Amino acid sequence: MSTAVVLFTQDLRLHDNPALHAARTGADQVVPLFVLDPAVEEAGFAAPNRRAFLADSLADLDRALRAVGSRLVLRHGDPAEQTARLAAECGAHAVHTAAGVSAFATRRENALRRALGDRLHLHDGLTVVPAGALTPAGRDHYAVFTPYLRVWQQAPRRPLLPAPRTLTTPDTLRSDPLPAAPAATSPGLPPGGERAARRRLRAWDPDDYDRLHDDLAADATSRLSPYLHFGCLSAAELAHHGADRGGPGADALVRQLAWRDFHHQVLAARPDAAHADYRPRGTRWHDDDQELQAWREGRTGYPIVDAGMRQLAHEGWMHNRARLLTASFLTKTLRHDWRPGAAHFLSLLVDGDLANNQLNWQWIAGTGNDTRPNRVLNPLRQAERYDSDGAYVRRWLPELAHLPGRAVHRPWTLDEPLDYPPPLIAPDALTVRAGDTG
Repeated sequence: MSTAVVLFTQDLRLHDNPALHAARTGADQVVPLFVLDPAVEEAGFAAPNRRAFLADSLADLDRALRAVGSRLVLRHGDPAEQTARLAAECGAHAVHTAAGVSAFATRRENALRRALGDRLHLHDGLTVVPAGALTPAGRDHYAVFTPYLRVWQQAPRRPLLPAPRTLTTPDTLRSDPLPAAPAATSPGLPPGGERAARRRLRAWDPDDYDRLHDDLAADATSRLSPYLHFGCLSAAELAHHGADRGGPGADALVRQLAWRDFHHQVLAARPDAAHADYRPRGTRWHDDDQELQAWREGRTGYPIVDAGMRQLAHEGWMHNRARLLTASFLTKTLRHDWRPGAAHFLSLLVDGDLANNQLNWQWIAGTGNDTRPNRVLNPLRQAERYDSDGAYVRRWLPELAHLPGRAVHRPWTLDEPLDYPPPLIAPDALTVRAGDTG
């Protein structure tokens, strides 16, 4: 009786899982494995919010596997060592796993290859289009999004794969207990797991996404990014869902998936972009620990910025428009290096994806793929445009909730004492540069 191991990483689901599907079709028995790697924590990736979401997701994956006659085998340690040991225990002729794009994932795959040889099989499944599948003539990746989008839209899509109805797994294999969620997490975290992802997908209506996705108070985005990051939902399935639905809203959603793929193919080709400027411009950054801490705590004196930072602290998630304007405030208004900002986001974001987080920070800081590096997002203009009546600010800044209308965006103009700090930088000193988008 043939046996295959499927090593889960960022693909914690049964539906449309290429590695699981290959293991299921190529062997009589399948051993689902997840390895809790201490190097993830040592590298700073295991933030409490993501550990809590991971604990939920692994418990949900184990439940789903048991429903089809299998179970999740969990081990602690080095993934290559633990996978090779388990393969020997069950006599597996093949090990299937999803291919990653980060330097960390590449090191893990190289170690697996050394330990397993030709028994290791890598499968694309993290993105809609595999990271290295689209390249311009004479280069290893697309550096600008628009040309990438054109070829991405024409790229063939693999068919979606069904979840297995049954799986046979040996019942004698040892498994460590599933991890518990840490106590110190943001209070408003979403639940993890494939069930929660599919529930969210069914409930969300993308028809108005093109019109409302930047409206901060409307909260009309999908909130599926944590599930995409952990692979509780397949990006390919979400792209099919958008294409099948059609319309401007669904088209805008699919474009966001292309943007996600774009950053993954950049990081796959340039792993050092996770910490080094993709396009160094000789920027001289300002260094002020008090300013940086005020930004982290949502005490900059600019309500629209502080509301975004308070949402991040409470939910472990932030509206995309708020991510852009808070990052612009730190890097373009206060002139701070993007790296401490990106690190703070990663310390809290449930969807703390290295490719998207780091490269979006570089895009807004002017050191990344942006063809207009002098773009500045003026926090007052952003507030007027994307939170016109102040509802988003009132939601996250209770100390300003009593202020009327747009006055909530400019509390320093009011003649009343407030438990709220003055602006870190004077409003009339806000820099509006060439290429400003407001």
